[in-house]
Amino acid sequence: MRNRKRVGWHKYVNGVTISTLVTVLFILIPLYWLVVSSFNAPNDLDNARLFPSTLSGANYSNAFVAYDFGIYFRNSIIVTIATTAIVLVLGTLAGYALGRLPMRGKFTTMVTLLIISVFPAVAVLAPLYLLLREIGWLNSYQALILVYTAFNLPFAIWILRNYMIGIPKEMEETGRIDGASALRTVWSIVLPQALPGLFTAGIFCFTACWTEFLFALTFNSSNNFRTIPVGIAEFGGNFQVPYGTIFAASVVAVVPIGVLVFIFRKFVISGLTSGAVKG
Repeated sequence: MRNRKRVGWHKYVNGVTISTLVTVLFILIPLYWLVVSSFNAPNDLDNARLFPSTLSGANYSNAFVAYDFGIYFRNSIIVTIATTAIVLVLGTLAGYALGRLPMRGKFTTMVTLLIISVFPAVAVLAPLYLLLREIGWLNSYQALILVYTAFNLPFAIWILRNYMIGIPKEMEETGRIDGASALRTVWSIVLPQALPGLFTAGIFCFTACWTEFLFALTFNSSNNFRTIPVGIAEFGGNFQVPYGTIFAASVVAVVPIGVLVFIFRKFVISGLTSGAVKG
């Protein structure tokens, strides 16, 4: 009986379980402290408790009223949604072509996309700034949308291409026999099967655009076009750092990503595992 209990205990407590628990605690504890601190009164941050006795929304109202956080939130929504939509459309077409159609240079194309996806952004920051200045796109939405699309599209193509490889070709052949065109076949047959890959690519793209800082700081100096990361970095002044307001704005910024991941978590896991196995 002792050996049996020992084996059963070790079945659940192992290196993987301990590593997972440590990782979860490492993420959840700071996140919990961030949320709790955001609901403290602005003058009570030094007396933050694990379970606060009173809750205050002053930090949230201060973020939206005194620091124009609503403008930053709007700008991030516009840029992120537009970029994600463009990346998914172009990534789907490119991923379908690379994964399903016979064509030359597939290996070279995939290697090039991989190099672009890991290319450091700081290396092209100055040339992109000069280019956007010449065409008059500084302090605009289209500047960030164009750059974000260029940097996120290669990764999306990789995910979608790997996922589409695993879709049975017989399904497409059935659609063609029924007289469906190529675009109709992709829309009605391939895309429903590739939904997990689409959600995975979309959430990764959304998160990358939502949290990007370097390009947003460089290309948009006007307060009317700043996104959330840059806007939060501009909170305060030379002699004051409104930590409570920063905490509140950070909580609001985390909510959209958390909601997306929670709702589409099954699709994301399915898309990642399919890409890993079939790529």
